[in-house]
Amino acid sequence: MMRNDPIKHVFIWPAVLVVLAISIFPLIYSFTTSFLSYRLIPPIPPRVVWFGNYLSLLQEPRFWNAIFTTTLIAFIAVGLQYTIGFGVALALNARVPGERLFRVALLLPMLLAPVAVALVARMIFNPTMGPLNQLLAKFGLVNLPFLTNGHWALACIIAVEVWQWTPFVVLMMLAGLQTLPEDVYEAAELENASAWQQFWGITFPMLLPISAAVVFIRLIESYKIMDTVFVMTGGGPGVDTETLTLFAYQEGFKKFNLGYTSALSFLFLIAITIIGVTYLALLRPHLEKRR
Repeated sequence: MMRNDPIKHVFIWPAVLVVLAISIFPLIYSFTTSFLSYRLIPPIPPRVVWFGNYLSLLQEPRFWNAIFTTTLIAFIAVGLQYTIGFGVALALNARVPGERLFRVALLLPMLLAPVAVALVARMIFNPTMGPLNQLLAKFGLVNLPFLTNGHWALACIIAVEVWQWTPFVVLMMLAGLQTLPEDVYEAAELENASAWQQFWGITFPMLLPISAAVVFIRLIESYKIMDTVFVMTGGGPGVDTETLTLFAYQEGFKKFNLGYTSALSFLFLIAITIIGVTYLALLRPHLEKRR
């Protein structure tokens, strides 16, 4: 097919129309709905309120609590995932005994459905019948309120997130480590550079672009966390573990408050965009030095 061959439009335009139909149209419809007072139960005719939904949300303490909770889960979980994942990748790259077995075993959590993982975690952390508290009792320790106390519930959710998604970081960082040139390390050894100097002066700077991409992907994904929280705590106790997506679910699928939920979704989009742009702006000077 030549560059100017008109037949190319036969292949391109159907794909363009499908993309418009399944992504752009819902986005425009949702954006329009965010300016309406639109509730299905009880059925109320749509009424234009302009920025009323946005202003109500910004004055809603529950909204700010959901932002704080989501940010806390995302930053702590991703920080732990990156630190642990990078360490494990370094160990696997150093050809530890049983490396292939570790690779397979470490990837298993990532292959499980988050809902299934959350169900198992809810049973393990059950305050009265969970095996973890029964184990603590055998050692003469008191039962801990894993899912009935806000701080403990947040810690449990973060632990599950770290357990399930650290393998993704391991996979990406290990792939990056195996592309690093050996001659740089040979030159460093000739200059008697220690293992820490080689890591801090060679490995970490050369893997900075991959690290930036991995953290960015996991940060965005962590902000969308819902299934784990929904199954483990349902946002409770109270609203101590309620995230933005769970808040949107409660408003959209339980109260059928469509206009309010659309405004919430777009505020969520704005928050994610600000975080992403800030993150990339902070890293840009360091990444440009690597070019």
